[in-house]
Amino acid sequence: MNVSQQNASTQCKLDTRIGSVIFPCLYSALFLAAIVLNCMAAWIFFQIHSSSTFVVYLKNIVVADLLMTLTVPLKVLTDAGIGSATLRAIYCRYTGVLFYTTMYISILLLGLISLDRYLKIVRPFGKCSLQRVGVGKALCVGVWAIMVAFALPNVILSDRAFPVGRTGKMKCSSLKSNLGLRWHEGFNYFCQVVFWGTLGLMAICYTFISRKVYESYRASRSSSGTASKRTKFKVFVVVGVFFVCFAPFHLARVPYTLTQTRSTSAHCWAQNQLYLAKEITLWLSATNICLDPLIYVFLCRVFRRKLTAALCRKSLASGGLESPTETSTKQEMSHMGHYNNAKEFRSN
Repeated sequence: MNVSQQNASTQCKLDTRIGSVIFPCLYSALFLAAIVLNCMAAWIFFQIHSSSTFVVYLKNIVVADLLMTLTVPLKVLTDAGIGSATLRAIYCRYTGVLFYTTMYISILLLGLISLDRYLKIVRPFGKCSLQRVGVGKALCVGVWAIMVAFALPNVILSDRAFPVGRTGKMKCSSLKSNLGLRWHEGFNYFCQVVFWGTLGLMAICYTFISRKVYESYRASRSSSGTASKRTKFKVFVVVGVFFVCFAPFHLARVPYTLTQTRSTSAHCWAQNQLYLAKEITLWLSATNICLDPLIYVFLCRVFRRKLTAALCRKSLASGGLESPTETSTKQEMSHMGHYNNAKEFRSN
């Protein structure tokens, strides 16, 4: 793409009259809720010893969500048109990149959690190196390193100044060099692979988990139909929330990105509609920073117990600090194997 093509792709002015009012309000409400929920989650989780890969992954999600939450105020200011072009440049070069990077780190970690639950429930007595705490920590380091490595060129190659004399909200693509535009497009394709691959992994893992739990209830001849239904509900809610939050954004993102990175003959109205669709679905994706703490309560018993103790201002008994892995292991040793798998999923 040459300079003339780049100018052609950015000459359409974004119509931000609606977005400059609605989205700052939505993101402000999201920030207030997320900062409270994630600070509480961080305070609780870092009192819990990392004795299982499950807890390791959850702690890393807390860190990613906190970092993503801290980027929201600058997005609110830039969306509202408050501040100088320098402030928007900071958002485009640094804060926006961190926003997307931490979002995909959370997505990958949720995929690792689904795999961890699969190994724990479907193969409870099998030995797998992926269930070792050291391996879990190494995987987390790898996730952070890969996403930062792929995102960093978006910072380095955003080295242009905003065009002088232009009015309206400028696109972040205006800061990118020709190589930066190509990398930005490739990075978006990479992120598509990350999301859809993770969604596929989660769907497969939780399908096997659901089947295993159902078989366990039948094998144990459990009469607890309510417990079985609750387990199935828990399985599909996790995948459902993940899909509802992220899928719309990934359907809208590629067409919008192509209007930024390539010369296009699309009418300016169409470009603005794609921009609006991208912003709406992006906010929906960002709501995940408020939903993740609910997943902690939903899936992690030790987190629920610590949270309950904190809210009730009571200290936990000495046995309350057992990790989900330790608790489930004791259950497996004292009960029948099939029944254990069903009980373990409900307790974790």
